[in-house]
Amino acid sequence: MAGGTGTSLPTIAVLMGGPSAEREVSLATGRPCAAALREAGYKTVEIDAGADLASVLTDLKPYAVLNCLHGRWGEDGCVQGLLEWLKIPYSHSGVLSSALAMDKQKTKEAYRLAGLPVVDSVIVPKEEVEVGHVLAPPYVVKPNNEGSSVGIYIVQEGANSPPKLGPEMPADVMVEAYVPGRELTTTVMGDRPLTVTDIITDGWYDYAAKYETGGSRHVLPADVPAEIFDLCMDYALSAHNALGCRGVSRTDFRWDEAKGADGLYLLETNTQPGMTPTSLAPEQALACGISFPELCAWMVEDASCER
Repeated sequence: MAGGTGTSLPTIAVLMGGPSAEREVSLATGRPCAAALREAGYKTVEIDAGADLASVLTDLKPYAVLNCLHGRWGEDGCVQGLLEWLKIPYSHSGVLSSALAMDKQKTKEAYRLAGLPVVDSVIVPKEEVEVGHVLAPPYVVKPNNEGSSVGIYIVQEGANSPPKLGPEMPADVMVEAYVPGRELTTTVMGDRPLTVTDIITDGWYDYAAKYETGGSRHVLPADVPAEIFDLCMDYALSAHNALGCRGVSRTDFRWDEAKGADGLYLLETNTQPGMTPTSLAPEQALACGISFPELCAWMVEDASCER
């Protein structure tokens, strides 16, 4: 998408907030992105997405939308379809790839078709998980269509009883074999994988570890064997392409060091990575010499319809 010229660039609508379980994370992403775009010379309008979003955007007539929504309705193809209908260029992935990547099980099916390694998992009713072990422990229980580690339960090896799931869990959940080892991640920007981050936490990389100050430590570039580093870069780009992603995406891995390259598995691809002060994608971009304002401006200039 061609950009504006001169010192005053066109109006960009920054979508944030919304009604999903990740509302607060979305607000924490959108505000610094809007500030960064202003620093880059754009006029920005911050929009807390609600039921009147279509009329708000119709009245505003923005040059483009920087989509900073997270979770359902924001990164599952819904708002992307609205923006296609309104013919407003937008950032990140389109309708199909957003919907596909939001469904973890369907994402795995796309990975398998692309020859990428995944962890065994099943989708079962919540009640079935609470009655007995669906998989032999250790295993992980999580929603199939939420992000930011919303509702993660780890059933340890030797556990006698199944987990009691909280009210935040949907009617059907994913039960996934647990992979010991390290949490690695790679951001893709356009057609370029940036680098690999090793995420170090005291426990599981859950919601608090992702978004609370001091919740995790990020080592980048990751101190891993060159073979593992290169595989993460290659797998992340392959996942981005297999899902039909556009703009910026981030693919997460688990690596069982004891198994070498055979212990590296893809978990999921985030089509709209967080842009909070503790987020991974901006860190990786900066490590590659791309400042936060430059990253946000790139996402705006990359915006289009029919993504």
